[in-house]
Amino acid sequence: MLNLADKCVVVTGGAGFLGRYVIEGLQRRGCRLIEVPRIEEYNLVQPDDIERMYEDMKPDVVIHLAAVVGGIGANQKRPGEFFYENLMMGVQLIEGARLRAIEKFVAIGTVCAYPKFTPVPFKEERLWDGYPEETNAPYGLAKKMLLVQSQAYRQQYGFNSIFLLPVNLYGPGDNFDPASSHVIPALIKKCVDAVESGVDHIMCWGTGQVSREFLYAGDAAEGILLATESYDGAEPVNLGAGSEIRIRDLAGKIAALTGFTGEIRWDPSKPDGQPRRCLDTSKARECFGFQARTSFDEGLKRTIEWYKAGRPPSGQ
Repeated sequence: MLNLADKCVVVTGGAGFLGRYVIEGLQRRGCRLIEVPRIEEYNLVQPDDIERMYEDMKPDVVIHLAAVVGGIGANQKRPGEFFYENLMMGVQLIEGARLRAIEKFVAIGTVCAYPKFTPVPFKEERLWDGYPEETNAPYGLAKKMLLVQSQAYRQQYGFNSIFLLPVNLYGPGDNFDPASSHVIPALIKKCVDAVESGVDHIMCWGTGQVSREFLYAGDAAEGILLATESYDGAEPVNLGAGSEIRIRDLAGKIAALTGFTGEIRWDPSKPDGQPRRCLDTSKARECFGFQARTSFDEGLKRTIEWYKAGRPPSGQ
């Protein structure tokens, strides 16, 4: 088992949504030397900045969370950016880590890497059985290449790089910007804003018939750290809660929790995305003892309260 308390750990994206939970988890483990490269100082798409970051921070372990991400709309609007920046960050960080003989690299993939019509629940061995869902394929494939690189580097160089596949995340601190948010913060914002303004309906993308699985960000962070400590395998590992919910049912649940009693209308001219998403989480449980602890209703309540507490008063 890797004792993180004795290591210098670099967390790319450590100032972001998931990153803050990972930092808290490292601190609970007694890790005294945690480094977070900030975009203002290190643009991790640029090779020179990566070189300088490694020289300045001298990590033993790298947990690579930094990513250009967004919901379906953002993926459709910026597919080239999502592909290029995610690919170049990951590929160059792994190569730099190999050149410095860094002890361990933890690459974070995405459920978007799975084929569009993967049988449910998604098993890791199905990852190469088809092309990802079109609206987020460039992002999913860019992340998937980090698995290829990790396995190739392990085979040729003996480099210890692992690859984790988290499902859709949510929780306090999530991105509520309508231009780039994922479905849970988008629905929370619509419902809370509608209650405040008194409107009688909200509009939602797609048909609402597709399903998604959601993992509380604090649980995801714990899974990542358990894998960092205890998993050294070449094969990818899913991180999820192991259950799915239809988006239509999700909207109804969030409406009830926020007190929105108006009509929920659906716009089928907008894309639904992948038909179903639900992960087989048995490998994470078997390999490093990870199991999601936060119930979905509790996680949603915490997220809603966080959003309400951070909003400016009405009229501002």
